[in-house]
Amino acid sequence: MTDQPPLASERRSHVLATLARDGAVRLSQLIDDLGGSPVTLRRDLAQLEREGLLQRVHGGAVATEATAGSVRAARAQGGAIAVLVPSLNYYWPGVLRGAERAAKRHGLDVVLRGASYDLQDERPVLERLVRDERVRGLIVAPNTDTPHAHDVVRWLADAAVPSVLVERDAVLLPEGTPVESVTTDHALGAVLAARHLANLGHRRVGLISSRDSPTSRKIRAGWEAACAELGLTPSDHFETVLPPRSSQDFSTVIEQTLDTALGARVSALVVHSDPEAMAFVDLALDRGIRVPDDLSVIAYDDEVAELFTPALTAVSPPRSDVGAAAVELLAQRLDDPNRPVHRVVLNPSLNVRGSTAPPPAD
Repeated sequence: MTDQPPLASERRSHVLATLARDGAVRLSQLIDDLGGSPVTLRRDLAQLEREGLLQRVHGGAVATEATAGSVRAARAQGGAIAVLVPSLNYYWPGVLRGAERAAKRHGLDVVLRGASYDLQDERPVLERLVRDERVRGLIVAPNTDTPHAHDVVRWLADAAVPSVLVERDAVLLPEGTPVESVTTDHALGAVLAARHLANLGHRRVGLISSRDSPTSRKIRAGWEAACAELGLTPSDHFETVLPPRSSQDFSTVIEQTLDTALGARVSALVVHSDPEAMAFVDLALDRGIRVPDDLSVIAYDDEVAELFTPALTAVSPPRSDVGAAAVELLAQRLDDPNRPVHRVVLNPSLNVRGSTAPPPAD
């Protein structure tokens, strides 16, 4: 999967950081570094010149003294942002890669920690990170389903450094004020999957969730709304939250769920996430059920779905962009502590591959 072009804010940060380091930047260098079109990059330089942040010259731009001094001062203040995510597998590496690239453009290092979905209270880990005098801000995906969830969010709000949540929504109680965040519209991801199946002619469909997480709940909400809108057969009777893949019951639950779906004459499944979708396809093929001729399958996450045989149609959250946007929010907060709280929501996409087709004829 190819990386998305940098956002305007990322291009701006890269230009200013390069000017502060080198005193000048060439348009050809920006094209190589950022991959943008010459027209777009010239427009960026013109906007920065109007703001008094650089002076354009033939073939590029040079720094004003104010710009070079302000960026050097920001770098002199410190060094790093700390990132705490619940896993270093599957979904999160893509988020981390985007965050690392954006942090580099800002001249910041990344201090990474992996927690666990089972960790009840992340505050001790966060406290250790904040004690690192290099750390100027936090990017966190807290576990929102524990008794300490609100205490963690409150601790983040009161910490000495700013923070941004990734793939999590939260409010401060009792006032109910939302906190800064970057999330994927996972409900929309489910809608995209449902519409694709409906357009193929499927009417009896099912949703399988991998864990009762914030992401799964958003997927279910979008799925239920889309099924109602599109006239798809409700599948509540076999929607299943699967146990962890390490559980002894995992294979048994997969078999039982597939039996229930086929008994209900379901012709298509949406499965969160990729490894669980692969397990369903493997079991179906072992039973002589053809995918997609007899059963269509859509994976949700698209981390490794393309590598499977058949390559799985999948909903793809913009993981790299989520990480990059979180760093951008944090950098802007460091630059202006009084700016309004921003909540950024990014759209996923649907990659259609070889695991979906029209339903078999009755």
